[in-house]
Amino acid sequence: MAKRSAREWAIRLLPLMAIAGLAVAFFSLGWNRYLSMDMIREHGLGLQAYAQEHYWLALVAFIAVYATATASTIPGPVFLTLLGGMMFGPWVGALAQATGATIGSVVIYLVYRTAIGTWLRAKFAADAGFMDRLAKGVDRNAFVTLFTLRVIPSVPFVLINAAAGMIAAPLRPYILATFFGLLPSTFIYTSIGAGLGEMIQAGEHVDLSLLVSRFFWPLMGVVFLSLLLPLGLKLGKVWRDRGQETPA
Repeated sequence: MAKRSAREWAIRLLPLMAIAGLAVAFFSLGWNRYLSMDMIREHGLGLQAYAQEHYWLALVAFIAVYATATASTIPGPVFLTLLGGMMFGPWVGALAQATGATIGSVVIYLVYRTAIGTWLRAKFAADAGFMDRLAKGVDRNAFVTLFTLRVIPSVPFVLINAAAGMIAAPLRPYILATFFGLLPSTFIYTSIGAGLGEMIQAGEHVDLSLLVSRFFWPLMGVVFLSLLLPLGLKLGKVWRDRGQETPA
């Protein structure tokens, strides 16, 4: 495996450093205050009205903002998801969020793959060890593996993006698994966002405790995806393994 010069490494790592710089600037300039419940309370109804008057422009802008937020790896996209439910309703809001998040995730994937993924994958193959077997296992079952990780909200979203790029996972299953894997939990959040708009219109003071009490069962759906689904998948694997065992 040929060694790369310092200049080549600098060029490869430049997009990664740019993303890190964007995240630092996001907090340094105080933009993080816009990804909060305060933003929804203060600007949610105005953005909802704008979406009703300029539907397609607002939809494209929302997807672009979500993609940028995802690509910059900044925290707080759940508030954007709630806002998407307020602006476009649960169904269109979920599709818009999944589209924006998928675009941003592909950007992060390509940055990591270009920066270090190709090099790491070659190194894994040369070592022929555990990481090589793991990467090849992901290749064989890329969609199922990535879809399972995406559908579980407790698995860090940014970590999946970076890890998939670093092991150079196949791109097409990565895109499909990201889009469809996001939809279950996203639909729950956009449904809550649609109800949130009605609460704000009624003059209620909305905070996180009120959201938990008012939308307890939808939030339990997120808990199910986060906790019970992985347990069910694990038990299913154990059951299949036992079924495949042959008596001595």
